[in-house]
Amino acid sequence: MDELLKAAPPDRPALIWPGGELTYGEFDRLVDVWADRLKKANGAVAVAAVLDPAYAVAFFAILRAGLVAVPLNPWLRRDGLRHELGTVGAGLAWLTAEQVEQLPDHKYAMKLPGIGEPPDISAEPNGHDRPAAAVALFTSGTTGPSKAVLLSAASLTSNAAQTADAHRITGDSVLLNHLPKFHHMHLTAAVSAGATLVLWPAPEPASAIAAANRFRATHLYDIPARLAALAEHPGLDRLELTTCRMIASGGTALPAPAARRLAAHFRIPVIQGYGLAEAGPLTHSERPDAPRPGSVGPVLAGTECRIVDLAAGTPVPAGALGEVQVRGPQVMTGYLNGPQHPIDADGWLSTGDIGRVDADGYLFLVDRIKDVFKCDHELVSPGELERRLAEQPGVRESVVLDVPDKVRGAVPVALVALDGDGGRSTPGWIDHRHTQERLAAAVAAVNAEVPPFQRIVRAELLDRVPRHLTGKPARRELRSWLLAHGTDHERSTPVIAQILTFRVKDDPDEFERLFKAHAEFMRAQPGFIAFAMYRSMGNPGTYVNVGQWQDAESFRAVATSPEFQAHVREFAHLVDVDSDMFLRIAEGGPLS
Repeated sequence: MDELLKAAPPDRPALIWPGGELTYGEFDRLVDVWADRLKKANGAVAVAAVLDPAYAVAFFAILRAGLVAVPLNPWLRRDGLRHELGTVGAGLAWLTAEQVEQLPDHKYAMKLPGIGEPPDISAEPNGHDRPAAAVALFTSGTTGPSKAVLLSAASLTSNAAQTADAHRITGDSVLLNHLPKFHHMHLTAAVSAGATLVLWPAPEPASAIAAANRFRATHLYDIPARLAALAEHPGLDRLELTTCRMIASGGTALPAPAARRLAAHFRIPVIQGYGLAEAGPLTHSERPDAPRPGSVGPVLAGTECRIVDLAAGTPVPAGALGEVQVRGPQVMTGYLNGPQHPIDADGWLSTGDIGRVDADGYLFLVDRIKDVFKCDHELVSPGELERRLAEQPGVRESVVLDVPDKVRGAVPVALVALDGDGGRSTPGWIDHRHTQERLAAAVAAVNAEVPPFQRIVRAELLDRVPRHLTGKPARRELRSWLLAHGTDHERSTPVIAQILTFRVKDDPDEFERLFKAHAEFMRAQPGFIAFAMYRSMGNPGTYVNVGQWQDAESFRAVATSPEFQAHVREFAHLVDVDSDMFLRIAEGGPLS
């Protein structure tokens, strides 16, 4: 991979960002300087994947120095940082300023230098023995502790070339990255083809369109949340892309209505792909010249895919559902110090995803294995129901979860956000009675299309689906709430919601620690029903907490207790608080 950087024409622009530009020749010289400074390091070197040219220089410098590059999520905080740095044994970590403050006991955790500030490593930051890999890439960790995926230099180089081929990236291409963080795939694919990579960190969707036109971008890379917002942008009709040939979405599924609207408006394909950290990451992608709506495309060059029966593990015919398995040069060598990796003796990687492949080799994803369930002894896919709901007029987004049922095993419950129901300062599951008919019509339309065991038995309104920073629905938290509130499908008893918005002024980790202790105290009090706390995706310093109580008197009795007042005093200096007290809501409904 490092040789590809030297092979690009030295005068060609490599990186462009709001503050400057680097040619490939300048990029290569900076990498030389940084790699020389790394001669005192060994093992793994971690670097925060901020959307900044310094990350690109650091990434290639680590590879050129013969070390292991460990990209870290720039939003990772104390416990996550300690886990990931400890897993790979990183002696040196280039982090954000906020992350450095989280690790006062880590001698060689330092702020990622700017490209004009060659790193000063005055002593030897000894790490553990070097993992046998070029890159250690961590999984998302949404279902447990993140695992370190080991990718070889060959895996990295192969996937870069495969991605460039699938996305039709050449030396004349200009890729605009409108992303919240850097991903090595975009960097390596651009370098592989000698293309120009534009880094555009401003989150506003319209600004990315203007930047794409300004820099004559041929490819626009974005995340589903931002593209969905762009599709609903009030000024969309006035926006145009003058040079872009495609828009690519990744990370999680882009809602089909948003993809169709953007493709129709800009008159270019809006494509999606599929991959996972364990596979380099990309294994499938729609091609800009042959998109197929609803699919994540065929395999990349040199990659194989098959669908196997969930129980027997044997291949199934085209069109049949089963677990997705992939094989190719980009697949990992294994996990570092972790569980046995899911690769069989023939090199097939079990992805944990359920899907089907059509007769032309296009992959259609249905669900994660861990999310499907059985109703009446038949398999139900929440993802399939969510896609059907997305096709209904007025449905903006939804999440379908299983609720235990003594007779049927489990039944589908849908949580649905409709168009035109947002806009309040504190979004939640407050009962919008004027939209109940629209909700009922959408559910009835879906139920008319599916067999009895897949029919949705209950639906609740919400303003938006709570999501993790990855953009994936917070299924585990929502499922926990559903399980905590039993299996009764008809809920009408009104309860009280106490809604608090916290804006953290200092030390979010300390605030979270204190609030968790406070929440445990509240759970034990008479009249308490449930609470939910979510951190804002757009502003990580903002939290919304909703406590549900049987009545206002129960809460007031607790709030005047000495224990409650002591807890408030503990974290009062850390936050500013807005409150919306005692809304009457339908029972259940933790808010996002």
